[in-house]
Amino acid sequence: MRRPMVVLFSAVICAFAPVVGAQSAAAQEVSEQQIDELARDVSRVESLRGVKDLQRFYAQYAQFGLWQEMADLFTEDAELIWGEETLHGKAAIAAFLQDHVGGVRGLKPGAVHAELIEEPLVNLAVDGNSAKGRWMGMVLAGDGQGGSRIEGGIYENDYALDGGVWKISRLNYFPQYEGDYANGWTNYQNKELRQFPFHFTIDESGTPIPPAEGAAPASAATLFELEARVAALNAEDAVRNLQNAYGYYVDRKMWDDVVDLFAANGVVEIAGVGTFNGPEGIRAAMELMGPQGLRVGDLNDFLSFDTVVSVESGNKEAYARGFALGMLEDRTEGTAGWEFQVFRNRFVFDGGLWKIRELRLFPLLQANYADGWASGGTAQLSQGSIPAFTEPHPVTGANVTVAGSTMLGAEPLTGANTATSSNQPAASEAERFFDATRRLKRSWAYDGVVNVSSAYGYYIDDFHWLEMASIFAKDGNKHSPFAGFYLGQDRVQAAATTMWGAPPELRSGISFHWRFQPVIHVSHDGRSANLRTRLWQPRTGMRREGVVNDALSSPGFNTGMYPNDQAVLENGVWRLWSLTIDEHYMTSVNWQDGWAGLEPTSSEQAAGQSPLVERLPPDILMTQMGRRAEHFRGGTGETIAWPGILPMWFHYKNPVSGRVPDLYWPDSVPGLLLPEARLINHGYQMPPNGPEQDGIHVELTPPEANVMDGG
Repeated sequence: MRRPMVVLFSAVICAFAPVVGAQSAAAQEVSEQQIDELARDVSRVESLRGVKDLQRFYAQYAQFGLWQEMADLFTEDAELIWGEETLHGKAAIAAFLQDHVGGVRGLKPGAVHAELIEEPLVNLAVDGNSAKGRWMGMVLAGDGQGGSRIEGGIYENDYALDGGVWKISRLNYFPQYEGDYANGWTNYQNKELRQFPFHFTIDESGTPIPPAEGAAPASAATLFELEARVAALNAEDAVRNLQNAYGYYVDRKMWDDVVDLFAANGVVEIAGVGTFNGPEGIRAAMELMGPQGLRVGDLNDFLSFDTVVSVESGNKEAYARGFALGMLEDRTEGTAGWEFQVFRNRFVFDGGLWKIRELRLFPLLQANYADGWASGGTAQLSQGSIPAFTEPHPVTGANVTVAGSTMLGAEPLTGANTATSSNQPAASEAERFFDATRRLKRSWAYDGVVNVSSAYGYYIDDFHWLEMASIFAKDGNKHSPFAGFYLGQDRVQAAATTMWGAPPELRSGISFHWRFQPVIHVSHDGRSANLRTRLWQPRTGMRREGVVNDALSSPGFNTGMYPNDQAVLENGVWRLWSLTIDEHYMTSVNWQDGWAGLEPTSSEQAAGQSPLVERLPPDILMTQMGRRAEHFRGGTGETIAWPGILPMWFHYKNPVSGRVPDLYWPDSVPGLLLPEARLINHGYQMPPNGPEQDGIHVELTPPEANVMDGG
């Protein structure tokens, strides 16, 4: 979002004033101290998001070989640690980045550099002047001449507020795997992998912004200005949800729902293909990927990475830019391959809801799986063409341009935003103040939920079962794959320990759990949330002498979905309330054959409960979940395995039209079977499940009827 270049003050984000009724609020006066505290709080949330966007811009610049722009994100005395190599100062870092992203400014003809950085877990320091962040990273690169490079690892970075601007002060990259396209990757240096320290404690994982110390400094901000900045934060959340929900609909070729997300005058532009206007045109653009719905062996996954959301002045228009990694298969046609794509989309606030006005897609590469991206594939943008960024450089403030290059998509396809917004009733200053405080708490909640969600992935990757169980609420619950649900922290820890044992110091392989592309619906009071994230599971292992492309040593991917997770604010810390994993939607046995190499299996071959069912029986078996567990291994009915198409469930209705998906489960998975497992029975509000305004479900006309609606 377009935030002030100079960040103001630090804040006590956990000490939000309670939401009060209209009469109570109206009877109070808003003091200068309260305005100062709100200004401090707003600045702290903006700072946290500014840090995240800093890392996202780093990835976006890398994708086009803009090493100088990458280097300009660092402080003058920054440190870069890359495995065993350590560099000091911006000049040395710039030289390293220049070599790492291709050696020249901009990419060479046919070259690609997909820099994927996700799963943020970012913590602001108490004084608000520094931050730390942990990220997953992966690079898929090719020089267009047959050379390729794959690498992946973990970032533990430091950030500093330098001259009022956020910068990277220390980039610390721990390599985990490396290789090329022809052979896939293996463990870094083909050695056993050690664990790396976390910058956060258990409680800090759910507290991205800690309580500040001391009185808030004097602020020149007015309540009106602060309301606008809070509205921009809320808008960023809504637009990010809309962008990510669009991605999930595309994965399943749910074209009815995709069309619903657009404004009436919406438009799709696909570079090199054409422009498509209105609902019929948008539908035609989607059907270039095939008819609605998935058939056996269809894979249409477009995973979204590095998305920056920029909210325009007035909070009625926004842009989202990111990178989409397409993993594709049409078994009927006998095709499988990759697509690298940049999206730069425009959104409008129309009738009280955010909608897509322009969807602009820029294919960078299309390649079949056998050949990969080493030689450049097809569908390259013309040399020197770069999809325009949504904002100026976050440190220098300069518009990013490259001599001789064309910035694509900078100008809107359609005219000025003439969308209408819903009118808000007049309120007293006190009511406005308390409402702004509550609204800010909802955006802080979004970041808190992202943090604790990422912590779950990092802890299970390293087999830290005590820590993993401790980020659940006291009365929370967790699904163990192919077994069932365990209730309470002790049972969650016992199940993981019984199944997987103690954390090893060294490991021959890891299946990483990337949890990203969130759709988060926060309750009206900012104390509870529904969460959906993707599971992307790249795995690595050691190459063994004389063994090629076996499941233990060969790299590959699995995918799944966390469709019904919930989180709550418990004693000032965000905790997971419920977690469900639906898996696997796609699997690959080895790198050479990829996801197209698996032949259909019978239900009997695919079936089988986890051995955990016998070792430590779950509190709720998957077999007790009825239709919700149907077709999943360990569940009910006929078991389906890739290349069969598993059902995909949604916790939300279409966020624009309110269309109810065929597979709709708005609560936690055990919540509708076991009432005491529902968060609403523990003093929390049920978050909205569809079109919503400010955390309250909006019933459209005609109203949608659904007996399971928890909105």
